[in-house]
Amino acid sequence: MKFFSKLQKFDWILFSASVLLVIFGLISIYSSADKDYSNFYKQLIFFVISILAMLGMSFLDNRILRENSLLLLLIYFICLILLVGVFFFAPEIRGIRSWYRIGPISFDPIEPTKLILILILAKYFSYRHIELYNLKHIFLSSLYIIPPAVLIFFQPEFGSVIILLAIWIGMLLVSGIKIRDFAILSLIFLILAGASWQFFLKDYQKKRVLSFIAPQENVLTEGWSQNQAKISIGAGGIFGQGIGQGSQTQSGFLPEAQTDFIFSALAEETGFLGVAILLSLFVVVFWRIFKIAFNANSNFSRLFASGLAISIFAHTAINIGMNLGLLPVIGLPLPLVSYGGSNLLFTYISFGILQNIKMTDS
Repeated sequence: MKFFSKLQKFDWILFSASVLLVIFGLISIYSSADKDYSNFYKQLIFFVISILAMLGMSFLDNRILRENSLLLLLIYFICLILLVGVFFFAPEIRGIRSWYRIGPISFDPIEPTKLILILILAKYFSYRHIELYNLKHIFLSSLYIIPPAVLIFFQPEFGSVIILLAIWIGMLLVSGIKIRDFAILSLIFLILAGASWQFFLKDYQKKRVLSFIAPQENVLTEGWSQNQAKISIGAGGIFGQGIGQGSQTQSGFLPEAQTDFIFSALAEETGFLGVAILLSLFVVVFWRIFKIAFNANSNFSRLFASGLAISIFAHTAINIGMNLGLLPVIGLPLPLVSYGGSNLLFTYISFGILQNIKMTDS
C-alpha cells in the first residue's frame, strides 16, 4: 500500500514532458542518420536504461543522500579520479579527451560530476544559507567546484566549466548571497576570464569567439557551423520541410546535427511550430521542477531542485543561443534532445531524485 500511495504522488506531467523531449530528439537523430542508425539505437537503449534508473531513484530513501556526507564525498572523489583518468585513458577526438570508450559506448564523467556537485552544494548551503553573509562559506563552497572545473578546463571542455560555475553561482543566489559579494565574485570572474583568454584558451577556442564577434569574416572556416545553423533555422519556415527532408541537414551542410546543432535540425524539419512545441515542453519541465522546489519541506530538497533547474536551463539557453548565433559555439548538448547517453542517463537519475523528493518530502 505504501508503494501505491507514493506512486500517486509521482509527477506524471514532468515525466511525460521529458519523454516527449526525448522523442523529439530520437526523431531528429533518426532523420539525420544518413543510413547509419547506430546512434539512434544506442540513444534508444540509453533511454530505456535511463527510465529504469529514474524509477529506481524515485523509490530510494532520499535521506541516504541528504544525511550521508561520507557517501557524497566518496562519489565526489570517484568523479575526480575519473576526470583525471580521461587524460590518460580516454581517446583523443578532435583535440579533446572527455569520454571513456567501453566497446561501442562512450561514458562522459562530467555528467555524474555535475549531479554530485548539485547534491553536495545543496547539502552545504542547506545548513549554512543563513551564514552566507560570511565570505568564508562562499570560499569554502568554491573548493568543491574548483578541482573538477580545472580538470574539465584542461580537457579542454570550456562549455562544461561554464555549467559548473552557473550551478555554483545560481545556488549561491538561491541561498541568499549578498549583492555586494555577488559583485565581488563577478569582478573575480572577469579577471579570470581575461587571464584564461591570454594564457589558457587554445587557438581554436579563441577563433570560435572571434568568429562569433565577426561572423562575416569567417563564414567558410570557424563561422561555418553557426552560419549553417542559422540557414537551417530560417529554412524551416512555419511548418518545416518535413522529417527527413531538411535541405541543410540531409545534404550534410549542418555539422553535428545530432548533438550541438540538433535544435537547428529540428527547426529546419519541423519549422516554427515544432520549435514552439519543443520550447513549451521545456517550460513545462521547468515549471514542474520549481513547483517541486516550492512545495518541498526541507532546504536540501529546495536547493537540489533549484540546482537541477539551473543546470538544465543553462544547458538549454546556451545550446539554443549557439544555434541562433547569439552565443559562441562551446559544444554543449540540448538536454534530453541531443544524442548522448551519459547526459540522458544522469538527467533522468536527477529526475528520479526529484520524483523521490515530491513523493516523500513535500
